[in-house]
Order: sequence, then structure tokens, then C-alpha cells
Amino acid sequence: MNANDVRTLTVIGAGTMGHGIAHVAAQMGATVHLYDAMAGGAAAGMEKVAKNLAKGVELGKVTAADRDSALGRIIVFDDLAPACAGTDCVVEAIPERLDWKQDLFRDLERLAPAHALLATNTSSLPIAEIAAAIGTPGRVVGMHFFNPVHVMKLVEVVRHAKADPAMVALAVALAERMGKTPITVTDSPGFASSRLGLVIGLEAMRMVEQGVASAADIDTAMKLGYGHPMGPLELTDLVGLDVRLGIAEYLERAIGPAFAPPQTLRDKVAAGKLGKKSGEGYYRWSPDGKKL
Repeated sequence: MNANDVRTLTVIGAGTMGHGIAHVAAQMGATVHLYDAMAGGAAAGMEKVAKNLAKGVELGKVTAADRDSALGRIIVFDDLAPACAGTDCVVEAIPERLDWKQDLFRDLERLAPAHALLATNTSSLPIAEIAAAIGTPGRVVGMHFFNPVHVMKLVEVVRHAKADPAMVALAVALAERMGKTPITVTDSPGFASSRLGLVIGLEAMRMVEQGVASAADIDTAMKLGYGHPMGPLELTDLVGLDVRLGIAEYLERAIGPAFAPPQTLRDKVAAGKLGKKSGEGYYRWSPDGKKL
């Protein structure tokens, strides 16, 4: 099977990452089955796709006809089994809990056709441990997208020791068909992008904690001094402080104390200040997602 043979793609989880993956999959021409375990979650994800496509039309980046075609290719499901029926590829985008992902992949192995690629969007969890939960681990590949998915060009394709090379090649080609630039990395803690990005983000948090500079000035330094399109603290707010804390705790265990979460990060998460999605993190955010 090659990327052009992927006519139906299932996205599991319609939250921050899942709805974006559904968006780009629909734009590439596939029929998209969008499922979320939370009641109304898939419909909410569909609304976000519609909003982002409308913004694309407003900016002149998407035609009205292409918007309508893409939306017409997304089908919302409230049950997992029919969402997986007849699919050629499943991309999982549920929360970063290894046990949850392992349980899901056991279901996917049973419900998805035998030829289907089973991909996980995890940003840091070991692909080998997710794949080990099923009897056909070769089908499992990491496809780590970046937020916002419809804008960001990178996809990190992660291969574990038992991955079928044909499935890895399919994941690379599929990312290219979505208009992304894939890189291929070996399964290791944090892969390439999360490991590098988190080091910068955690040090920026420590600098705020130590009073070196404000969050805004640190972000400006990285944008103007190093050409980053977004500063590490604004990016943390966009990703979610709870997500970054979970990744940092995992990498601290796997790699060492360089990834120990700063106290300021723990305090903000404990206080429910999770970033853009909660209205406050290192910045304050309006209900419509604008930085205040």
C-alpha cells in the first residue's frame, strides 16, 4: 500500500491535536472518520476544523470550494468500532497516558482492517511499548504532528525496532501527501523535537522563576535573537502546561535531572493555569484564543 491508497483515515481523539490531523487529512482528499470517547467531543472537534478552514478562506489561503469539500469528507463518530471499519490508517491522538494508549491499540488491532497503518501522535512516550501491547507490532509507527497541525509543517516519523519498514515508509509518504515535511527518527525518549524543545522551554521557565527576565522578554529574545517564530513560553501556553509537565516528568525519569520540571511549572498546573486552553499560563488569553 502507498500513500495514495489511503482513502479513509481514522482519527482517534478530537482535541487539540486530533481535530488538526483530521483537518489536514481531509484537505489531502481522504475520507476522515473522527472519533472521541468524550460525549460530543468529535462534534466539537469538527466545529474547530470548520472555524480554522473559515479562517483560511478569510486569509485567502483556502478557497470556499476547497473548504466545503474538506468539511464534506469528515464524518463524526460516537462509537469506535464503526469509526475503524474500512479504514486504511488510524492516527491516535488521545492524552499522553501509556496505559490508555496500550488499551486503545489493543482495540485498534481488533477493529481496524489488517492492512491498516496504526500510528500514534505521542510526543514522547516510547513507541515500542505502545506497539508491544498488540500481536502485530510492526503495524505501529509514531507520527508526531505539531500544533497547530494545519499550520506547522513538521511531522516526526518514529520507528521502533520491530516496525515494518513498509509501514514507516507509508507514514513518511502520508505526511508528504498532507503537505508536511517528515523527518525519521529512532524511538528514544523525547525523540528529537520534544527533547530539544523541552530543554529550551524548561530553562525559560527557570529564568522566569529566578527573575532573570519576564516571560515576554525571554520570548522576544528567542524570536528576534534566534529567529524562532514563537517564544518558548508562549509555545508552552499553546501546547498546555499540563502536557509539558507530563513530558518533563517522563524525560526526567528516562534521561536525567536536566529535565526536572521547575517549581513554577508545577505550581501553575496545580492551580489550573494550563495555558491557552484554560485562559492563563505564562500569559493571559481571551476566550477566543487571543493573547492579552
